[in-house]
Amino acid sequence: MEVPPERLARWLTGFAERHGGAQPHGATLTGGDGETAEFHLLDGEVAVDTLPAAAEADRRIGLLLVRRGGFAVGVAAGTKLVASKVDTKYVQSRTAAGGWSQQRFARRRDNQTRQIWDAAADVAARLLLPAGIETLVCGGDRRAVDEILTDARLAPVARLRAQRFLDVADPRLAVLEAAIGQARAVRILLRGPS
Repeated sequence: MEVPPERLARWLTGFAERHGGAQPHGATLTGGDGETAEFHLLDGEVAVDTLPAAAEADRRIGLLLVRRGGFAVGVAAGTKLVASKVDTKYVQSRTAAGGWSQQRFARRRDNQTRQIWDAAADVAARLLLPAGIETLVCGGDRRAVDEILTDARLAPVARLRAQRFLDVADPRLAVLEAAIGQARAVRILLRGPS
């Protein structure tokens, strides 16, 4: 499950109430009934004692969301989007035509996709490099993101890439803004008693 940082302290209190108390062990909380909750922040694990403060810390997060027909790049400071660029371009869909036509349409589709990826790399370099981001969160089409991050200019931000990969719809401004909440959310893995 995912919990917004602002609700985490309340969630921890509720966990202790529901499970007959709770004992912290590193990044895991064990209830009196044996139920465990393992916590994962965007940039790793943190001891339960410091979890709410660490989760609510205002981080500068870079966002790179890509789909076949568009991309969104943004910089978030805490919960606010402070810089962004969203762009869409037409990419020809698959065709039922066979033979030479099919190959010609496939080349055209590949060229259109390459143009989008090149544009996304340009925008990412322009927005993310000078922004001083602490973490890069990506989403959408994993292959496209991987390809964009091979651009040599993006090596400094590619090293900051978080393991978390967001499942997002076609990149639009509203999707980019919603991705901030997804990126900041604390992931909790609940396990029943052994």
